[in-house]
Amino acid sequence: MFRLSQFMREVLNPTPIKPTRKPSGPVVIWNLIRRCNLTCKHCYTTSADIDFPGELTTPEIYTVMDGLKDFKVPVLILSGGEPLLHPDIFDISHRAKSMGFYVALSSNGTLITKQNIRQIAEVNYQYVGVSLDGIGATHDKFRQKQGSFADSLKGIGLCREQGIKAGIRFTLTQDNVDDFPAMLQLMDTEDIDKFYLSHLNYGGRGNKNRKDDAAFKMTRDVMDQLFEQCLQWELHGSEREVVTGNNDADAVYFLHWVNRNYPKQVEHIKAKLQQWGGNASGVNVANIDNLGNVHPDTFWWNYNLGNVKDREFSEIWQDTTDPLMAGLKASPRPLKGRCGTCHYQSICNGNTRVRAQQVYQDPWQEDPGCYLNDTEILDF
Repeated sequence: MFRLSQFMREVLNPTPIKPTRKPSGPVVIWNLIRRCNLTCKHCYTTSADIDFPGELTTPEIYTVMDGLKDFKVPVLILSGGEPLLHPDIFDISHRAKSMGFYVALSSNGTLITKQNIRQIAEVNYQYVGVSLDGIGATHDKFRQKQGSFADSLKGIGLCREQGIKAGIRFTLTQDNVDDFPAMLQLMDTEDIDKFYLSHLNYGGRGNKNRKDDAAFKMTRDVMDQLFEQCLQWELHGSEREVVTGNNDADAVYFLHWVNRNYPKQVEHIKAKLQQWGGNASGVNVANIDNLGNVHPDTFWWNYNLGNVKDREFSEIWQDTTDPLMAGLKASPRPLKGRCGTCHYQSICNGNTRVRAQQVYQDPWQEDPGCYLNDTEILDF
Protein backbone atom coordinates (compact mmCIF):
# COMPACT_ATOMS: atom_id res chain seq x y z
CA MET A 1 0.00 0.00 0.00
CA PHE A 2 1.37 3.39 -1.07
CA ARG A 3 0.43 6.05 1.50
CA LEU A 4 0.28 9.05 -0.81
CA SER A 5 -0.84 11.55 1.84
CA GLN A 6 2.11 10.65 4.03
CA PHE A 7 4.61 11.29 1.23
CA MET A 8 2.82 14.45 0.10
CA ARG A 9 3.29 15.81 3.62
CA GLU A 10 6.97 14.99 3.31
CA VAL A 11 7.11 17.10 0.14
CA LEU A 12 5.54 20.08 1.89
CA ASN A 13 7.12 19.62 5.32
CA PRO A 14 10.13 17.30 5.20
CA THR A 15 11.06 15.36 8.32
CA PRO A 16 14.43 13.77 9.13
CA ILE A 17 15.20 10.28 7.84
CA LYS A 18 15.00 7.96 10.84
CA PRO A 19 16.24 4.37 11.14
CA THR A 20 13.93 1.91 9.41
CA ARG A 21 11.61 0.11 11.79
CA LYS A 22 10.60 -3.35 10.68
CA PRO A 23 7.03 -4.40 11.51
CA SER A 24 6.75 -6.94 14.31
CA GLY A 25 4.81 -9.22 11.97
CA PRO A 26 2.74 -9.13 8.80
CA VAL A 27 -0.60 -7.39 8.44
CA VAL A 28 -3.12 -10.20 8.06
CA ILE A 29 -6.11 -9.74 5.78
CA TRP A 30 -8.51 -12.45 6.93
CA ASN A 31 -11.42 -13.58 4.77
CA LEU A 32 -13.57 -14.95 7.57
CA ILE A 33 -16.42 -15.91 5.26
CA ARG A 34 -16.85 -16.23 1.51
CA ARG A 35 -20.59 -15.61 1.43
CA CYS A 36 -21.61 -12.20 0.11
CA ASN A 37 -24.88 -10.50 -0.69
CA LEU A 38 -23.35 -9.01 -3.88
CA THR A 39 -21.61 -10.48 -6.95
CA CYS A 40 -19.06 -7.84 -7.91
CA LYS A 41 -17.37 -8.04 -11.32
CA HIS A 42 -13.83 -7.81 -9.91
CA CYS A 43 -14.28 -9.93 -6.76
CA TYR A 44 -11.00 -11.69 -6.02
CA THR A 45 -12.77 -14.33 -3.90
CA THR A 46 -15.48 -15.08 -6.49
CA SER A 47 -18.03 -14.87 -3.68
CA ALA A 48 -21.78 -15.48 -3.90
CA ASP A 49 -24.81 -15.46 -1.61
CA ILE A 50 -24.45 -19.14 -0.69
CA ASP A 51 -22.80 -21.09 2.11
CA PHE A 52 -19.32 -22.41 1.32
CA PRO A 53 -18.40 -25.70 3.01
CA GLY A 54 -15.26 -26.22 5.07
CA GLU A 55 -14.88 -22.71 6.45
CA LEU A 56 -13.04 -22.20 9.73
CA THR A 57 -15.31 -22.49 12.75
CA THR A 58 -15.31 -19.72 15.32
CA PRO A 59 -13.30 -21.84 17.84
CA GLU A 60 -10.76 -22.51 15.07
CA ILE A 61 -10.62 -18.79 14.31
CA TYR A 62 -9.88 -18.11 17.97
CA THR A 63 -7.08 -20.69 18.01
CA VAL A 64 -5.51 -19.14 14.92
CA MET A 65 -5.91 -15.70 16.45
CA ASP A 66 -3.93 -16.81 19.51
CA GLY A 67 -1.13 -17.99 17.23
CA LEU A 68 -1.15 -14.72 15.30
CA LYS A 69 -0.80 -12.79 18.53
CA ASP A 70 2.12 -14.97 19.63
CA PHE A 71 3.73 -14.29 16.23
CA LYS A 72 3.34 -10.55 16.92
CA VAL A 73 0.95 -9.87 14.05
CA PRO A 74 -0.08 -6.24 14.67
CA VAL A 75 -3.10 -5.80 12.39
CA LEU A 76 -6.15 -7.87 11.46
CA ILE A 77 -8.30 -6.72 8.56
CA LEU A 78 -11.53 -8.71 8.78
CA SER A 79 -12.94 -9.29 5.32
CA GLY A 80 -15.07 -11.65 3.25
CA GLY A 81 -17.18 -12.13 1.16
CA GLU A 82 -19.10 -9.77 3.36
CA PRO A 83 -17.81 -10.12 6.94
CA LEU A 84 -21.04 -8.78 8.43
CA LEU A 85 -22.71 -11.99 7.23
CA HIS A 86 -20.54 -14.02 9.59
CA PRO A 87 -22.81 -15.00 12.51
CA ASP A 88 -20.04 -14.33 15.07
CA ILE A 89 -18.44 -11.26 13.50
CA PHE A 90 -18.92 -9.09 16.56
CA ASP A 91 -17.69 -11.73 19.01
CA ILE A 92 -14.62 -12.28 16.81
CA SER A 93 -14.05 -8.54 16.53
CA HIS A 94 -14.36 -7.92 20.26
CA ARG A 95 -11.93 -10.73 21.00
CA ALA A 96 -9.42 -9.35 18.50
CA LYS A 97 -9.69 -5.90 20.03
CA SER A 98 -9.27 -7.25 23.57
CA MET A 99 -6.07 -9.00 22.47
CA GLY A 100 -4.59 -5.69 21.33
CA PHE A 101 -4.79 -6.08 17.56
CA TYR A 102 -5.44 -3.07 15.34
CA VAL A 103 -8.75 -4.24 13.87
CA ALA A 104 -10.31 -3.01 10.63
CA LEU A 105 -13.49 -4.12 8.89
CA SER A 106 -13.59 -4.43 5.09
CA SER A 107 -17.22 -4.33 3.95
CA ASN A 108 -19.34 -3.54 0.93
CA GLY A 109 -21.31 -1.24 3.22
CA THR A 110 -24.80 -2.36 2.27
CA LEU A 111 -25.28 -4.27 5.53
CA ILE A 112 -24.21 -1.39 7.78
CA THR A 113 -27.64 -0.33 8.97
CA LYS A 114 -29.44 1.41 11.81
CA GLN A 115 -30.11 -2.05 13.22
CA ASN A 116 -26.43 -2.95 13.71
CA ILE A 117 -24.54 0.35 13.77
CA ARG A 118 -24.51 0.37 17.57
CA GLN A 119 -22.88 -3.08 17.60
CA ILE A 120 -20.34 -1.89 15.04
CA ALA A 121 -19.59 1.19 17.12
CA GLU A 122 -19.22 -0.89 20.30
CA VAL A 123 -16.43 -2.91 18.70
CA ASN A 124 -14.52 0.33 18.20
CA TYR A 125 -12.93 -0.71 14.91
CA GLN A 126 -9.95 1.48 14.09
CA TYR A 127 -11.20 1.66 10.51
CA VAL A 128 -14.13 0.59 8.36
CA GLY A 129 -13.45 0.41 4.63
CA VAL A 130 -16.31 0.36 2.11
CA SER A 131 -15.90 -0.45 -1.58
CA LEU A 132 -17.49 1.90 -4.12
CA ASP A 133 -17.01 1.47 -7.85
CA GLY A 134 -18.44 4.73 -9.08
CA ILE A 135 -21.45 6.94 -8.59
CA GLY A 136 -25.00 5.60 -8.59
CA ALA A 137 -25.77 3.38 -11.56
CA THR A 138 -22.07 2.77 -12.32
CA HIS A 139 -21.55 1.24 -8.91
CA ASP A 140 -24.80 -0.70 -9.05
CA LYS A 141 -23.78 -2.22 -12.39
CA PHE A 142 -20.42 -3.36 -11.00
CA ARG A 143 -22.07 -4.79 -7.90
CA GLN A 144 -24.91 -6.26 -9.96
CA LYS A 145 -27.52 -5.01 -7.51
CA GLN A 146 -29.71 -1.95 -7.97
CA GLY A 147 -29.65 0.41 -5.01
CA SER A 148 -26.36 -0.90 -3.63
CA PHE A 149 -24.66 2.49 -4.04
CA ALA A 150 -27.28 4.25 -1.93
CA ASP A 151 -27.13 1.51 0.70
CA SER A 152 -23.32 1.67 0.88
CA LEU A 153 -23.36 5.45 1.18
CA LYS A 154 -25.89 5.20 4.00
CA GLY A 155 -23.57 2.75 5.75
CA ILE A 156 -20.66 5.18 5.50
CA GLY A 157 -22.87 7.96 6.83
CA LEU A 158 -23.91 5.86 9.82
CA CYS A 159 -20.25 5.21 10.61
CA ARG A 160 -19.49 8.91 10.43
CA GLU A 161 -22.38 9.72 12.76
CA GLN A 162 -20.93 7.26 15.29
CA GLY A 163 -17.46 8.75 15.04
CA ILE A 164 -16.04 5.67 13.29
CA LYS A 165 -13.21 6.36 10.83
CA ALA A 166 -14.54 5.22 7.46
CA GLY A 167 -13.22 5.32 3.93
CA ILE A 168 -13.96 4.25 0.40
CA ARG A 169 -12.07 1.89 -1.86
CA PHE A 170 -12.35 2.51 -5.60
CA THR A 171 -11.06 -0.14 -8.02
CA LEU A 172 -10.10 1.54 -11.28
CA THR A 173 -11.19 0.01 -14.61
CA GLN A 174 -12.04 1.34 -18.05
CA ASP A 175 -15.72 1.02 -17.16
CA ASN A 176 -15.63 3.44 -14.23
CA VAL A 177 -12.75 5.81 -14.96
CA ASP A 178 -15.18 8.56 -15.99
CA ASP A 179 -16.60 8.53 -12.46
CA PHE A 180 -13.23 9.15 -10.84
CA PRO A 181 -13.53 12.97 -10.50
CA ALA A 182 -16.97 12.54 -8.92
CA MET A 183 -15.52 10.02 -6.47
CA LEU A 184 -13.00 12.60 -5.29
CA GLN A 185 -15.80 15.16 -4.97
CA LEU A 186 -17.78 12.63 -2.94
CA MET A 187 -15.01 12.66 -0.36
CA ASP A 188 -15.78 16.30 0.39
CA THR A 189 -19.56 16.28 0.03
CA GLU A 190 -19.87 13.28 2.36
CA ASP A 191 -16.91 14.25 4.59
CA ILE A 192 -15.25 10.84 4.16
CA ASP A 193 -11.98 10.18 5.98
CA LYS A 194 -10.00 8.02 3.57
CA PHE A 195 -9.74 7.34 -0.15
CA TYR A 196 -8.14 4.12 -1.37
CA LEU A 197 -7.48 3.83 -5.09
CA SER A 198 -7.09 0.16 -5.95
CA HIS A 199 -5.64 -0.82 -9.30
CA LEU A 200 -7.24 -3.90 -10.82
CA ASN A 201 -5.37 -7.02 -9.85
CA TYR A 202 -5.74 -10.28 -11.69
CA GLY A 203 -7.40 -12.53 -9.14
CA GLY A 204 -10.82 -14.22 -9.04
CA ARG A 205 -13.34 -12.37 -11.20
CA GLY A 206 -10.71 -9.61 -11.43
CA ASN A 207 -8.67 -12.00 -13.56
CA LYS A 208 -11.62 -12.87 -15.78
CA ASN A 209 -12.33 -9.16 -16.25
CA ARG A 210 -8.75 -8.04 -16.76
CA LYS A 211 -9.57 -6.95 -20.31
CA ASP A 212 -11.29 -4.03 -18.55
CA ASP A 213 -8.08 -2.91 -16.84
CA ALA A 214 -7.68 0.83 -17.37
CA ALA A 215 -5.42 1.69 -20.26
CA PHE A 216 -2.08 3.08 -19.16
CA LYS A 217 -2.93 6.63 -20.29
CA MET A 218 -6.13 6.51 -18.27
CA THR A 219 -4.19 5.24 -15.26
CA ARG A 220 -1.65 8.05 -15.58
CA ASP A 221 -4.41 10.65 -15.94
CA VAL A 222 -6.12 9.32 -12.81
CA MET A 223 -2.86 9.35 -10.86
CA ASP A 224 -2.21 12.95 -11.94
CA GLN A 225 -5.67 13.92 -10.71
CA LEU A 226 -5.11 12.08 -7.46
CA PHE A 227 -1.75 13.78 -6.83
CA GLU A 228 -3.28 17.20 -7.44
CA GLN A 229 -6.30 16.52 -5.23
CA CYS A 230 -4.12 15.15 -2.45
CA LEU A 231 -1.90 18.22 -2.69
CA GLN A 232 -4.90 20.55 -2.43
CA TRP A 233 -6.29 18.67 0.56
CA GLU A 234 -2.93 18.97 2.31
CA LEU A 235 -2.51 22.66 1.45
CA HIS A 236 -6.00 23.44 2.78
CA GLY A 237 -5.60 21.39 5.94
CA SER A 238 -8.30 18.89 5.04
CA GLU A 239 -8.05 15.73 7.09
CA ARG A 240 -8.12 13.29 4.21
CA GLU A 241 -6.00 10.19 3.95
CA VAL A 242 -5.15 9.00 0.43
CA VAL A 243 -3.58 5.63 -0.31
CA THR A 244 -3.22 3.46 -3.39
CA GLY A 245 -2.83 -0.29 -3.70
CA ASN A 246 -2.01 -3.14 -6.08
CA ASN A 247 0.41 -1.14 -8.20
CA ASP A 248 3.59 -0.05 -6.43
CA ALA A 249 4.70 1.73 -9.59
CA ASP A 250 2.54 4.54 -8.18
CA ALA A 251 5.44 5.44 -5.89
CA VAL A 252 7.88 5.78 -8.79
CA TYR A 253 5.35 7.79 -10.78
CA PHE A 254 4.96 10.05 -7.75
CA LEU A 255 8.73 10.52 -7.56
CA HIS A 256 8.70 11.77 -11.16
CA TRP A 257 5.84 14.13 -10.21
CA VAL A 258 7.93 15.46 -7.33
CA ASN A 259 10.90 15.95 -9.67
CA ARG A 260 8.75 18.09 -11.97
CA ASN A 261 6.94 20.08 -9.30
CA TYR A 262 9.21 20.14 -6.24
CA PRO A 263 12.69 19.31 -7.58
CA LYS A 264 14.43 20.42 -4.38
CA GLN A 265 12.63 17.65 -2.50
CA VAL A 266 13.22 14.82 -4.95
CA GLU A 267 16.23 13.28 -3.17
CA HIS A 268 14.47 13.47 0.18
CA ILE A 269 11.35 11.78 -1.19
CA LYS A 270 13.45 9.18 -3.00
CA ALA A 271 15.15 8.29 0.30
CA LYS A 272 11.80 8.08 2.08
CA LEU A 273 10.35 5.87 -0.64
CA GLN A 274 13.37 3.56 -0.52
CA GLN A 275 12.92 3.29 3.23
CA TRP A 276 9.28 2.31 2.63
CA GLY A 277 10.47 -0.37 0.20
CA GLY A 278 7.47 -1.02 -2.02
CA ASN A 279 5.54 -4.25 -2.39
CA ALA A 280 5.35 -6.34 0.78
CA SER A 281 3.37 -9.40 -0.38
CA GLY A 282 4.76 -12.49 1.30
CA VAL A 283 6.74 -10.34 3.73
CA ASN A 284 4.65 -7.79 5.63
CA VAL A 285 1.25 -8.58 4.08
CA ALA A 286 -0.47 -11.94 4.46
CA ASN A 287 -3.84 -13.48 3.74
CA ILE A 288 -5.84 -16.23 5.39
CA ASP A 289 -8.88 -17.35 3.42
CA ASN A 290 -12.18 -18.70 4.68
CA LEU A 291 -10.91 -22.29 4.58
CA GLY A 292 -7.74 -21.49 6.51
CA ASN A 293 -5.39 -21.50 3.53
CA VAL A 294 -2.54 -18.99 3.76
CA HIS A 295 -1.58 -16.87 0.74
CA PRO A 296 1.12 -14.24 0.07
CA ASP A 297 -1.68 -11.67 -0.28
CA THR A 298 -5.38 -11.62 -1.10
CA PHE A 299 -4.89 -11.98 -4.87
CA TRP A 300 -2.94 -15.25 -4.64
CA TRP A 301 -5.93 -17.49 -3.88
CA ASN A 302 -4.77 -19.83 -6.63
CA TYR A 303 -1.57 -20.50 -4.64
CA ASN A 304 -1.71 -22.09 -1.18
CA LEU A 305 1.25 -21.92 1.16
CA GLY A 306 -0.36 -24.18 3.75
CA ASN A 307 -3.41 -24.39 5.97
CA VAL A 308 -3.70 -23.16 9.56
CA LYS A 309 -5.65 -26.32 10.45
CA ASP A 310 -2.49 -28.31 9.75
CA ARG A 311 0.36 -25.95 10.69
CA GLU A 312 0.80 -22.79 12.74
CA PHE A 313 0.57 -19.61 10.67
CA SER A 314 4.04 -18.62 11.89
CA GLU A 315 5.53 -21.86 10.56
CA ILE A 316 3.82 -21.46 7.19
CA TRP A 317 4.85 -17.83 6.88
CA GLN A 318 8.52 -18.40 7.61
CA ASP A 319 8.87 -21.46 5.36
CA THR A 320 11.07 -20.41 2.45
CA THR A 321 11.29 -23.92 1.02
CA ASP A 322 8.30 -22.75 -0.99
CA PRO A 323 9.79 -21.20 -4.17
CA LEU A 324 7.30 -18.34 -4.39
CA MET A 325 7.85 -17.32 -0.76
CA ALA A 326 11.61 -17.61 -1.18
CA GLY A 327 11.44 -15.22 -4.13
CA LEU A 328 9.05 -12.78 -2.46
CA LYS A 329 11.24 -12.59 0.65
CA ALA A 330 14.46 -12.24 -1.37
CA SER A 331 16.13 -8.84 -1.65
CA PRO A 332 16.33 -8.10 -4.47
CA ARG A 333 13.63 -10.33 -5.89
CA PRO A 334 14.53 -12.47 -8.94
CA LEU A 335 12.79 -10.17 -11.40
CA LYS A 336 12.92 -10.47 -15.19
CA GLY A 337 12.17 -8.27 -18.21
CA ARG A 338 11.53 -4.56 -17.63
CA CYS A 339 11.17 -5.14 -13.90
CA GLY A 340 14.57 -6.82 -13.81
CA THR A 341 16.27 -3.83 -15.47
CA CYS A 342 14.23 -1.14 -13.68
CA HIS A 343 16.35 1.31 -11.68
CA TYR A 344 13.64 1.69 -9.04
CA GLN A 345 13.46 -1.84 -7.66
CA SER A 346 14.41 -0.44 -4.24
CA ILE A 347 11.20 1.63 -4.31
CA CYS A 348 8.67 -0.60 -6.10
CA ASN A 349 10.13 -4.03 -5.20
CA GLY A 350 8.74 -5.54 -8.37
CA ASN A 351 5.09 -4.86 -7.63
CA THR A 352 2.48 -7.50 -6.75
CA ARG A 353 3.78 -10.36 -8.97
CA VAL A 354 0.36 -11.93 -9.41
CA ARG A 355 -0.30 -10.17 -12.72
CA ALA A 356 2.92 -11.63 -14.14
CA GLN A 357 1.88 -15.07 -12.96
CA GLN A 358 -1.56 -14.77 -14.56
CA VAL A 359 -0.29 -13.43 -17.89
CA TYR A 360 3.07 -15.20 -18.32
CA GLN A 361 2.69 -18.15 -15.91
CA ASP A 362 5.91 -16.86 -14.36
CA PRO A 363 5.71 -14.74 -11.17
CA TRP A 364 9.11 -13.15 -11.85
CA GLN A 365 8.39 -11.83 -15.32
CA GLU A 366 7.80 -8.11 -15.84
CA ASP A 367 4.58 -6.74 -14.43
CA PRO A 368 2.09 -6.27 -17.30
CA GLY A 369 0.29 -3.70 -15.15
CA CYS A 370 3.27 -1.32 -14.86
CA TYR A 371 2.25 1.89 -16.60
CA LEU A 372 5.68 3.57 -16.48
CA ASN A 373 7.36 4.13 -19.84
CA ASP A 374 10.86 2.95 -20.67
CA THR A 375 12.40 6.31 -19.77
CA GLU A 376 10.67 6.50 -16.40
CA ILE A 377 12.15 3.23 -15.16
CA LEU A 378 15.64 4.73 -15.54
CA ASP A 379 17.31 7.19 -13.18
CA PHE A 380 16.72 10.90 -13.73
